[in-house]
Amino acid sequence: MKGKLILEDGTVFRGQIFGGTNANSEGEVVFNTGMTGYQEILTDPSYCRQIVTLTYPLIGNYGTAKIFEQSRKSFVSGLIIGELCTIPSNSTLERTLAEYLTVERIPCLYDVDTRALTRRIRAEGTMKGVIVSEYTSQLTIDQMMELPIDTDVVEQVTTNKTYTLESDKKDAPFVVAMDFGVKRHILESMNNLGCKVMVVPAGTSADDILSMNPDGVFLSNGPGDPKDVPEIIDEIKKLIGEKPIFGICLGHQLLALAMGADTYKLKFGHRGSNQPVKDLRTGRVYITSQNHGYAVDEKSLKDIPLEITHISMNDGTVEGMRHKELPIYSVQYHPEASPGPTDNMYLFDEFFKMMESER
Repeated sequence: MKGKLILEDGTVFRGQIFGGTNANSEGEVVFNTGMTGYQEILTDPSYCRQIVTLTYPLIGNYGTAKIFEQSRKSFVSGLIIGELCTIPSNSTLERTLAEYLTVERIPCLYDVDTRALTRRIRAEGTMKGVIVSEYTSQLTIDQMMELPIDTDVVEQVTTNKTYTLESDKKDAPFVVAMDFGVKRHILESMNNLGCKVMVVPAGTSADDILSMNPDGVFLSNGPGDPKDVPEIIDEIKKLIGEKPIFGICLGHQLLALAMGADTYKLKFGHRGSNQPVKDLRTGRVYITSQNHGYAVDEKSLKDIPLEITHISMNDGTVEGMRHKELPIYSVQYHPEASPGPTDNMYLFDEFFKMMESER
């Protein structure tokens, strides 16, 4: 079936809508430059209510399998790709991408000039878009465009109940992870180090967390503007100075806001598995996986006891920070995504050692 993506500036990109999917959808249009990992992208809660464009031309060539899932379901609003592979090959193959999209009810527009679309987003910035069939009425399109993009996205993706990843290690460090849209591999990375990890809903109070007497608190990744959840920022403020804290992605931004710093929206964000980041402490450059549309304002850190530890080699934005006195640090990128493949796992080791030293 013929379909199209219409951006809020009126630009139209035509293609085919995969027939088994839900046809019409709306959301913020973004792009990801990774060559693989499409299922991880589709199940990363940080993409909630976004239409994701994949810049790599052929998608679906290794199919899908449950082992690649990063959350309980997909939260994306749509997928835009160049060529859809219908005959995948992989030893772990369970479903084709088309079958997966059908089950998850993800609108997919393919046979699209994704290079032109990406260039448009890079030039004009991320913007709202709608995926519709070729024959959708203009009235329906206008109504879809008028719908505001959701701001309660953390509430949509967080767990609705507390659960625990147990550890076989004696005297295992106990981590309470605040789930703002956490990826499964992050939790597994801490658990594989020997940590007992209790995952709690995003709205859990600082008092409830401290009553559990954890050895450390983890602030997870997640979707949306960090300023949309002031109530969570207020609870993080109460945790500062009480326990070691480690934050990733949205957790990094929320920690900065809780410390009195500021954040801002990037023109088109950092989304891909090939983002170079420099560790200012060692001078080493790491290739990292990233997915964020907001960043910590470097100027706002001037009078705050936080030092910048990592920066993006592409645009110089803040990629990591550490408290000058307290056991608190965070990074903007995803060490668990393993683009190195294990170059960035030292960040989890540092959190483990930090908790051990503070016990």
